[in-house]
Amino acid sequence: MKDHAVSEVMTKEVVYLPAETTINEAAQAMRERDIGDVVVTEGPTLAGVVTDRDIVVRAVAESRDPASTRIGEIASRDLVMIDQQASTGQAADLMRERGVRRLLVCDSDRQLVGIVTLGDLAERLDPHSALGDISRQAPNN
Repeated sequence: MKDHAVSEVMTKEVVYLPAETTINEAAQAMRERDIGDVVVTEGPTLAGVVTDRDIVVRAVAESRDPASTRIGEIASRDLVMIDQQASTGQAADLMRERGVRRLLVCDSDRQLVGIVTLGDLAERLDPHSALGDISRQAPNN
């Protein structure tokens, strides 16, 4: 099986939302774009990532009001990045090592150029696996 560059499998459309955005607004943006994560910014700085799972675990399960809770309050602040020229094998290893399901992808100047998820890797590297099959399916929303 050929090892591909992360840039070949990553999602290039990154959605940025300010830390002041409410959870409701972030969830609506995720639904409209059929994505599971947004990058949180504080001014020009990358401040974190919020996933659909973060919304459930850190907000809904804690009975936080989604209309008033800001995504900056629930964001994962530990940003795990990988160079776009790294191999998909290196990306899988980094995910395993850091216990994450997505990596921010940067260029040689450390500018964000995409996001690669566990599903992206499964689709490309093991398309006949259950995760690869599921990742290719249209959303059921």
